[in-house]
Amino acid sequence: MGILDFLTGEFIDVIHWTDDTRDTMVWRFEREGHEIKYGAKLTVREGQAAVFVHEGVIADVFTPGLYFLETNNMPVLTTLQHWDHGFRSPFKSEIYFVNTTRFGNRKWGTRNPVILRDPEFGPMRIRAYGTYAIKVTDPALFLREIVGTDGEFTMDEISFQIRNIIVQEFSRVIAQSGIPVLDMAANTDELGKIVAEQISGTLAQYGLSIPELYVENISLPAAVEDALDKRSSMGVIGDLRRYTEFSVGEALNASGGTIGAGLGAGMGIGMGMAAGTQMAGQAAPGLWGPWGTRPAASPPAETAVAGAGALPPPPPPAVERLWHIAENGKSHGPYSRAALGRMANEGALSRDTLVWSAGLDGWQRAGDITELAQLFTVLPPPPPES
Repeated sequence: MGILDFLTGEFIDVIHWTDDTRDTMVWRFEREGHEIKYGAKLTVREGQAAVFVHEGVIADVFTPGLYFLETNNMPVLTTLQHWDHGFRSPFKSEIYFVNTTRFGNRKWGTRNPVILRDPEFGPMRIRAYGTYAIKVTDPALFLREIVGTDGEFTMDEISFQIRNIIVQEFSRVIAQSGIPVLDMAANTDELGKIVAEQISGTLAQYGLSIPELYVENISLPAAVEDALDKRSSMGVIGDLRRYTEFSVGEALNASGGTIGAGLGAGMGIGMGMAAGTQMAGQAAPGLWGPWGTRPAASPPAETAVAGAGALPPPPPPAVERLWHIAENGKSHGPYSRAALGRMANEGALSRDTLVWSAGLDGWQRAGDITELAQLFTVLPPPPPES
């Protein structure tokens, strides 16, 4: 074996790339003087592509496999420059390895609110965020349009530009979709597919594709969310009068049936309902009294109690006792005594009906309670004949 064959075997190039960064999209194989020997062995692994650049011009793109860089398997490069065979003729070229796997779990979101016209609520402002995946589909075009001569190009260098493209298309799609705000949560999957389809043409110009795009959340301003919560609460409450009665009964049950403890909780609701009537009576100072005379003004408090000492405050009004009825294994109420009287007259309440109120040890027959036994008095006999 001659010395030339020995040197050729000893100094043969082995070109390959193993990536452990999980973020590198393009990596340039570094060689001093960019001299790659004729017949060098090029290994391209799955999930990679190798772009061969000769004298600043993209010569060829190699898919996964094992290659020997010779003119017989590089017809494109052969047309650019004729090589002499052998160790004496290295060629100055560059090889860029491109990662063609998916770069997933990338974040996107609207920095500013998106304004749209909701068919039910009118103009609205919303925000949204989600994730996406990006992939290089045309290594040569991606190298030409985005990377240039960068020796190590990472995902962070292009993620900001891709996020801007996603937000721009999302704003346009969501404004034209006509989907009500309250129904957007049920259509996030469809919105993600539409946005991905709309931006695929723009990304294809860079040699990229977006196989996945997810809309994880669409939110409204805090003030609008509070208004929606109040509207939902009113829908749950329903009849305000019955809700007030229920609240009073719950306050009494929580206080153990005592007037002193339940007064603060129960009177607040009743006082609010009666405040309008009281204020209306006090807001008519110009009305005339009987016989065409103006009513006398009430004496000051100091005059009323002069020489007689301070008068004691009036006692608080008694809170009416409320009752619950048990029928067929279920309880319903609360009912006032007047309501129970009407039910007794209609036959819906009898002496054997089980009732309960705060302060009782348990359910008792209505006829055994003195306060309710009066509702079941015997009817008087028919009047005598005239």
